[in-house]
Amino acid sequence: MASTTSTRDSGLMDVLLPVFRRRTGYTVKPIYVGSGQAMTMGERGEADVLLVHAPASEIKFMQNGHGMDRWLVMHNDFILVGPPADPAGIKGNTSITEALQKIANAGTNFYSRGDNSGTDQLEKSLWSRIGITVKDGSPGNPPWYLEANLGMGDLLRVVSDKRGYTITDRATYLGNLKTLSLEIMVEGDRSLLNVYHVITVNPARSARINYEGAKAFADFMVSPETQAIIASFGVEKYGQSLFFPDADKTDDELGLPVD
Repeated sequence: MASTTSTRDSGLMDVLLPVFRRRTGYTVKPIYVGSGQAMTMGERGEADVLLVHAPASEIKFMQNGHGMDRWLVMHNDFILVGPPADPAGIKGNTSITEALQKIANAGTNFYSRGDNSGTDQLEKSLWSRIGITVKDGSPGNPPWYLEANLGMGDLLRVVSDKRGYTITDRATYLGNLKTLSLEIMVEGDRSLLNVYHVITVNPARSARINYEGAKAFADFMVSPETQAIIASFGVEKYGQSLFFPDADKTDDELGLPVD
């Protein structure tokens, strides 16, 4: 399984993978990378199944014949976090693009994953909405725009130490909150919806693909029992669910691009 780092850093996979093994007998070898890297692994036949959160790239992945099945699993949301002192003066802003414009105007350090992950893709698309072009590894990026090429949990620790801003999924932020000096600055903007799909890789891509195991994992992720586990995950520890189950919904209902 190739999956985004947020499913690891939130602790969700620590709960789900042992259950999957008990139910099916399959042992999963998880590889946690950005969603873009996960899909590249799928294209190369280096993963059997993907759990990712980059809908536009996922659609291209399916259209190019790399995937067999793609099912909606769950969602949470992205948030913009920053230091308690809030040097850009954005806390409580309800518009993510207005907050990013203030960060740019102030020249306050903003840290990016810089790894073509789902978070990275979302963040760069938001900058483009206000006419700021940023690209992974580009020397033309603004001096206040810093790329770390780190997973979400590691990046949050860097941002906390450096007193900068970043965009993160809520689950990873809450899962690491005790070790961070970061506060939520912007939340609730519709543009910050964070949706996860499970994708089985087309076995025609490689003789190594275990489609049977991949399909078993995909079935497991959308089963009522697993969806119930997802719904309750985080409630006892944080007083709120870190993910919301969506197997009974469609992409269109969530306002996502559809094939």
